[in-house]
Formats: sequence, structure tokens, C-alpha cells
Amino acid sequence: MLQPLWQPSQSRIEKTNLWRFIQSVNATHHLNITNYHKLHQWSIDHSDLFWDHIWQQCDIKSSHKGGVIVENNNKMQGAKWYPEAKLNFAENLLKYRDDSCALIFCGENGAREEISYGELYQRVAALVGGLKKYDIKPGDRIAGFMPNVIDATVAMLATASLGAVWSSCSPDFGINGVLDRFGQIEPRILFTTDGYYYNGKTLNSLDKVAGIAALVPSIEAIVVCDHVTQSADLNLLDEAVPNKAIHLKDFIDTHATQIEFVACGFDDPLYIMYSSGTTGVPKCIVHGIGGTLLQHNKEHLLHTDVTPDDVLFYYTTCGWMMWNWLVSGLSLGCTVVLYDGSPFKTPAILMDMAEREKVSIFGTSAKYIAAIEKAGIKPSQSHDLTHLKTILSTGSPLSHESFDYVYRDVKADVLLASISGGTDIVSCFALGCPILPVYRGELQCRGLGMAVNIFDEDGQAVGQTKGELVCTAPFPSMPIYFWQDKGGQKYHDAYFAQFDNVWAHGDYGEITQHGGVIIHGRSDAVLNPGGVRIGTAEIYRQVEVIEEVLESIVIGQNWHDDVRVILFVVLREGLVLDDTLTKTIKQQVRANTTPRHVPAKVIQVKAIPRTTSGKIVELAVRKVIHGEVVKNKDALANPEALAFFINLPELLS
Repeated sequence: MLQPLWQPSQSRIEKTNLWRFIQSVNATHHLNITNYHKLHQWSIDHSDLFWDHIWQQCDIKSSHKGGVIVENNNKMQGAKWYPEAKLNFAENLLKYRDDSCALIFCGENGAREEISYGELYQRVAALVGGLKKYDIKPGDRIAGFMPNVIDATVAMLATASLGAVWSSCSPDFGINGVLDRFGQIEPRILFTTDGYYYNGKTLNSLDKVAGIAALVPSIEAIVVCDHVTQSADLNLLDEAVPNKAIHLKDFIDTHATQIEFVACGFDDPLYIMYSSGTTGVPKCIVHGIGGTLLQHNKEHLLHTDVTPDDVLFYYTTCGWMMWNWLVSGLSLGCTVVLYDGSPFKTPAILMDMAEREKVSIFGTSAKYIAAIEKAGIKPSQSHDLTHLKTILSTGSPLSHESFDYVYRDVKADVLLASISGGTDIVSCFALGCPILPVYRGELQCRGLGMAVNIFDEDGQAVGQTKGELVCTAPFPSMPIYFWQDKGGQKYHDAYFAQFDNVWAHGDYGEITQHGGVIIHGRSDAVLNPGGVRIGTAEIYRQVEVIEEVLESIVIGQNWHDDVRVILFVVLREGLVLDDTLTKTIKQQVRANTTPRHVPAKVIQVKAIPRTTSGKIVELAVRKVIHGEVVKNKDALANPEALAFFINLPELLS
């Protein structure tokens, strides 16, 4: 029996929002739920009662709720939640209007800005006034090409106040990558900054914006927020698209001090988000107002244990769903910390920020945790993290060794929650739980109200066995539709083609004896040597504990009517892969997995291609080594890295 790495004390458990929620459910519905797993079972057996209890506990603001909770609850692609409800997303994030701190911005260059909930409301009101001059109506699209600054959050809230639809990309996207996204949704207004900072460099955004605006004729105004200058020079934009560029200070209505929130339907659109685009033009995934609000409130309140006293941080850009998730924390009255820049501008810059701002919930990626361990950073010795109660990790599976590192070298008394979901649901299928123990390598639990299971290839639930991660019942934060997908065929094919009326998420995982979850990698990247399915994370876990290896990527190469495992490694600067290191890598894999996991070839490369949100792209590398065309390279942060995998002589024998 595995021993937990961390166990919450009974006194800590009884102080959590989740514990109080259980008592409230018991009292309301005359139940005797005594632990998380019983609550989870009740939440999927009685999903209507569960989500309605979330609505009440989170004090969702609405002008009308209606008596119907869900229609067509037996149909995944067709269920309708709260069909009679009228509400506004921004009103729920702006229900606190006092002097308590709402947002703190920290930049890699040392910049810092802090605003209260009252000041946030006033800034949103002024921007709503500016949007009204353009007669923005519900359903109109507003886009942001923005770094993670306060103005981006204000622009989103102003958009949502009017019932319009927000969509954003981070400024590190290439022009074609942005056009593939904004070109499809035809925004009326584009928000941008004059530039941004990254890894010690000051980068101009306006040259890209000029190219974007020239090719997206729907854009009526380009609102420029000053970030790297005091007053941006708009001449470049005026030459490219005359009479469209305007400074933010000239766009807002300073006389507007009150917001008339537009009442919208529960399933009216709020966000348009995008698939990675590494296999073609990105799919435009449309998320609804009510589903996003309800799901984020559940995850913040119950799974993350957010209170008004918390300081909530997640390292993200405006082009990743974790930004949307992060800013929803405003609905619970906490302080949200925004950071923009490189997480490695200095080796411990994020830990410095966490100490300075007294961050209590620190969100990052598995890649970041592995990287600071490799860099020898030991925050438990160098930083005062007294206020830190929870660390969140996502983006890729968190290795067992990274769990060890956190508890050994970051903080011993902390809830380490590896979480997993995605843009598709703008939330999580599996995540943390403040009343459960933490086990090495495991996500603590399946999300409340989420009927998550593991299926084999025949669509049968398989218990504690590896298989396809699925969800077998509707939930509110499913996409309301895909953009330009009349009839819903693209939507169906994305999630429901594999199993009838069951959401197949594309993750290869298992449910553990504790009721936790292990994600072994993406299903479409699963290796299949000799017909045996192997999750890529099983190999990464072994390889990246080797001191000389900074990172790796593994794919399957078609070889003599079978598949062989090929491992590419990036080594520490100055090192060259030799026979000794290759043997060490193979022995590490063999000793801790099976002979089928051992790579047939280990090849050194200079860099590994990643998406703009930092995820490695196994499918793109697999295409390159098989001589296939990689579509839409603009979805990659470093498309030039693909060149390292072309025509490698090592793959010919």
C-alpha cells in the first residue's frame, strides 16, 4: 500500500470550503455523506441537485434563474443547463466593489501595479462606455492580442458586461497563427499593447498588429494600451489601417461610472478558445457564460479552497485557458496575481514573487517544476513561503520525482495538486482536493459533477487499468458549439466519434486504488511497439531524472511492419551524447519499466518544438521523421526546432 506524501490534518480539513459544502449538502438533502468519494458519487448520480447546490453556495448573481436545472440530461451533445436563466458573467466577477485588493500585476522587469475591487469596477465601467460608442451588442466578438496585464482582464470584463464574446492570443503568436484564429471569428474591436517584455528583451507588438488588422477587415478599432512606452506611436498602424488605431485613454468614457450588465442566457457565448492547431487550422471552441462561471466557481471554491483571504497566482499567458480560469477567481473575492514575462528571467523570479506577494495558491506547469529542480533551486532553504498552502501543476503529467522534489525542497506542508483538463472544457476532469491525501504521481481525484472513467478500446470501463479517459454524462462547461459548425459535426467528431454518447478526451490514463488518476500521455501520442500501448509520460519520467538530460521527446517510428521507440534528448550545455550516456538512459528505462519501453534509438537534438502554451508536440515530430508535412507551424512557439528532426541518418538503420 502506497503511503501518502502529504495528509491534511483534521483541523485543516474542517476549515475547508469543501467540508462545509458536505455539511450543507447533508443538511439540505438529508444525507450522510462522510468523505469525498461518496460526495463525488452523489454529484454524478444526482448531477442536477449537485450543480444547483453549487449555484446556491457560490451566490451566483442572476436576474432570473428559472425552475429547470437541466434538459436532455441523457444526451451528451444536446443537454441544456438552466434553459430559463438570465445572468451576466462580468457581474459575478465584479460583485465585490470594496477597497480590498483585486489584481496585482508583476512584470519580469520589476514593474508592479495593484488595484482594488472598487477601482477594477470603475476601470471596467469606463471601458464599457467606450465600447458602447461602437454599439457593441451581445454576440459581437472582441479580441485581445495582449500580454497578461491588468488591461487584458479589464477588457475581457468590459466585453462580458455587454454580453459580447471575448477571445485572446498572447503576443508571442506569429501573424499567421493569429489570423488562423481571429480571421475565423471576425472581431469588431482588437485590444493590444504597444509591446511586451520577455527574457530581458523589449518586443514591439504594433508591427504584428498592423499586419493582422490589414487582413481582418471586420476590425473597426484597434485599442492600444501603453505598456512598454508612455504613449505609443500609432503611425505604423495609421499607415496600415487608417483611422482605426486609438489610445486606450482616448477610447474610454471617463464619465461612465456605473455598469448596466446585459442579462444573457446561460448558454450564450462568453469565450472563443482554440485547439492547438498543430494538425491543421485551429478549431474555434465556444464556451458559454453560465457553464464557465459555474464550473470555475466549483473548482475554485471546493477543489482549490479559494477564500477572500487568498492570493491566487497561475503562470499563464492570455492565449492559454489557465488565464480564463485564473481571472474567474475574482468571483470569490480573492486577490489574483498576474505575471507577464519569462518564468526564468532570473532562476527564482517566480518564487521571489510568491514570497513578496504572499501567494497562498501557486499555479505553474510540470515543466517549470522539473526545470527549477534541474537548476538546483531549493525554495525551502532560500524563500519564506509561510503563506503558501497549495501548489497547482498542469500542462503535462507531473512526474513522481517532481512530487518528491516539491515536498523535499519547496515546502513539506503544502497541497500539491496536479490537475488535468483542457481548453475543450475550460476546466478540469481530474484535479486537487483539500480533504484528501496526496500520493506520488497521482492527481488526487475526479472532479465533482464529472462522470470520469477509463474505457478500453471496446468502450468498457476497466477499473485500475490503463485506457481512454472519458466522461459519460453531461456537465455545464462542455462547449456550447464550435464556430462555423452548423449541425455540430466537427463537435461530434472531436469528442463523440470514438464512443457513442460518451466524451473521449484524448488522454491515456488510469484510475488508482485511492480513486486518484494517473495521466500517461495523450492517446494520439501513445507508443505501440509490438502491439503494446505505452504512454509517453512513462518514458519521460525515467529519462528526465538523469542529470545530463534537460528535456526529451519520444515518438514511435514505423519500422519493418512494427513501431520502434525513438527518444530525442536535449542535454546540458556543452555535453555530447555518447555510448556511455546512451547506455545509462536505456538502462534507466529498462530497470524501471519494461523492455518494450526501451528506446531503439537515442538521438541528441538542440531543442524540442513546443506550442505557444509550452506543450511539446509529439505528433509534429512524428510527422517530420516520416517525411510528412507539418501544417500550421505558426501554432508553435519555436517552429525552427522542427528542422533538427529532418532527414536524420540515425533513423535509416
